[in-house]
Amino acid sequence: MLVNGSVEGDCGVCPRGERANLQNVCERCTGSPELYDWLYLGFMAMLPLVLHWFFIEWYSGKKSSSALLQHITAMLECGVSAVVTLLVTEPVGKLSVQSCRVQMLSDWYTMLYNPSPDYINTLHCTQEAVYPLYTIVLIYYAFCLVLMMMLRPLLVKKIACGLGKSDRFKSIYAALYFFPILTVLQAVGGGLLYYAFPYIILVLSLVTLAVYMSASEIQSFKNLTAKKKRLVVLFSHWLLHAYGIVSISRLDKLEQDLPLLALVPGPALFYIATAKFTEPNRILSEGGSGH
Repeated sequence: MLVNGSVEGDCGVCPRGERANLQNVCERCTGSPELYDWLYLGFMAMLPLVLHWFFIEWYSGKKSSSALLQHITAMLECGVSAVVTLLVTEPVGKLSVQSCRVQMLSDWYTMLYNPSPDYINTLHCTQEAVYPLYTIVLIYYAFCLVLMMMLRPLLVKKIACGLGKSDRFKSIYAALYFFPILTVLQAVGGGLLYYAFPYIILVLSLVTLAVYMSASEIQSFKNLTAKKKRLVVLFSHWLLHAYGIVSISRLDKLEQDLPLLALVPGPALFYIATAKFTEPNRILSEGGSGH
């Protein structure tokens, strides 16, 4: 503590919501998250929603009319969880967050930097130096899990009549697996994800878009627009492309960064333009004819 301009008190961990300054004095975190911090939180919030949608689509079947309602319910669960998480975070009752500024990767792993002044006894100073970026994600996942267990089983039991009894709840069972995985991922690799998530978004969105277009045999704009679902998938991937580009550029210089968004349709256009040249049947036929 600071008394009459001098530091007094035992060396120890700062209370939650505070971090040590350059003078090793605990200060309250009163700043607001930067754009990049919000984008990171948005990425971590999207993960369970995207996984919900994937497993709902995977287990619902092509003829099931319950998939759309389950998709909407999953979005509602994650949206309400995000709002409640913001409301219970300082300042309580407001849709705003007070945070400590992330300065380096080690801020995420303070447990690895406990000091030993006498080289014998270790002072345990583990704290959330990146408050609240570390714990707010875990709180959000907890709310998502609780809301899912309250709403989804009742909904699935009533509307998923087209599925067998063993298949109705598989999307929920999948969530019971991926939520612990996401929790461990945040607890162990939160700092690494904070710096790598823009590139993860770009790479995964490009790969999944290519896999989807290949599996759906989309080789022309006519094939692409034949079904509304394909357009929804395409626009969703474009949003992810834009999200990744904005996260990398951080929009520090708008006049230079905004034109980068023109690259968003590029991968899809490139795939359609070159798909006919990589058709396996064409390659095999040309190889067999000696060309």
